[in-house]
Formats: sequence, C-alpha cells, structure tokens
Amino acid sequence: MEYTEKDMFGIEGQVAIVTGAGGGIGAEVAAALSALGAKVAIVDLNEEKMAETAKRISAAGGEVITVKTDVTDKAQVEDMAARVHGQFGKIDILVNSAGIAYLQDAVDFEEDMWDRVMAVNVKGTFLPCQAVGRYMLRQKSGRVVNISSVRGMQGRARDMAYAPSKGAVDQLTRSLAIEWAKENINVNAVAPIFTLTDINREMLQKKETLDWVMSRMPKGRLSMPSYLVGPVVFLCGQSSEFITGQIVYVDGGWTCA
Repeated sequence: MEYTEKDMFGIEGQVAIVTGAGGGIGAEVAAALSALGAKVAIVDLNEEKMAETAKRISAAGGEVITVKTDVTDKAQVEDMAARVHGQFGKIDILVNSAGIAYLQDAVDFEEDMWDRVMAVNVKGTFLPCQAVGRYMLRQKSGRVVNISSVRGMQGRARDMAYAPSKGAVDQLTRSLAIEWAKENINVNAVAPIFTLTDINREMLQKKETLDWVMSRMPKGRLSMPSYLVGPVVFLCGQSSEFITGQIVYVDGGWTCA
C-alpha cells in the first residue's frame, strides 16, 4: 500500500454535514473541514449564527451552504439531507454537534427541560444519522462522528438529563457502528471535557466551578473548540478505516485523574 498524506488524511472533494455549526465546536469543525477541501453544509436553527460561520468559510475560499433545521423534527431533517444530497450529489461525512445542557437539583428537575435535552442531544443525533445514513448506505461509504462528552461515562450532581443523554449518544454510536460496519460506514464519537463554548461559558465563569475543574485537569487548562478538530478530521479520513464504534476522549487527561 502507498502511504501519502493525501490518501491518509485528505478529505478534499468530500461533502460534509455539520449540525450545530452555528457556533462552538460545530463551527470550528465546519471551518476545518472546509479548509481541508470538503464542501460543507452548515445545519443549525440560528440563521444569524449560521451566516457568521458561512461567511468565515466563504472568506477563506470554501464552498458552503446553510440549511436551517430543527434536528428534533424528522421531516425537517429528511428535507435537509435531501437538499444537501441534491446540491452535491453525495454525502460523505456527518458530524452531529448540536447539543444543549441544563443543570438543576434532581428533586426539582423540570420535566420539560429533561424532555428538551433528550430531544436535542439524543433524538437530534439519531435523526440526522438515520436520514443521512440512507444516502451513505446507497453509496456504501461514509463517516459519522457524534459529539459526545465525558459525561457519557461519568455522572455529575444536578445533571439529570445531559449526562444520561450523552450516555445514550455513546450507545447509539456503538449500535450504528455494528449495523453499518459491513457497508463501509464508520460511526464514532468524540467526547470532550469542559470546552469554552456558549454551553459552558456561564458555568465556567463561576470561580468555585472553575477552581474545581482546574484542580483535577492534568493539562492544567481548559479545552478549546479547536482541540476537537484533529480527532474529528482523523475519524473522517482514511487513516481511521478500521476504527468504528469508538468513543475518543479529548479531555486533557480528565478521565485518567
């Protein structure tokens, strides 16, 4: 076998969908995939944020479209997948980055917020996998990367929905990987620790919380969205050909401490 950088790590000409790409990890991943030559579809509910990400990609010379989509709505997700496939003729990569969190004491945890977190984080991961998976199955190739969390394996006080939802994402990842492996579709997840995004920013501004996080972070610093790019790109390329059903922890050593 010939080993070249393009063959091992290149994604030039591939078509990628990134959900939750209006900001945070999703926006960073979308920009990186585009910079490496992929055609990118940005999927989010927030049109203003999508436009910001698209402008960033276009300014760098990338080919990008935006598709406003509620990832908890089956019809919208299927329409999104059809539009992307119709535009580009194929879908090679799906990165599910849409997610929300909510913390509250267990005995007071609001039912509607539990439903909402589960809907966005679990259903909002499954539905894009299902809709895009149909196209990947037809072409017998594809890479799916779900953004999970260390909370998928670790509990946390006041975290009655987010942690369970990420545990479900991990199991969904493994189940899809088993079902689709023989069709040359790899399904993996990347699990970060506290990352400086909108979902964590307010919490990390509290000195007590920040001190606790830093006290057990071997790397001695918080994660940034850019730290997720390398692992995601790796899982989207040929280098990860025989890797599927795995949860890759990008946590600065958190789960080792």
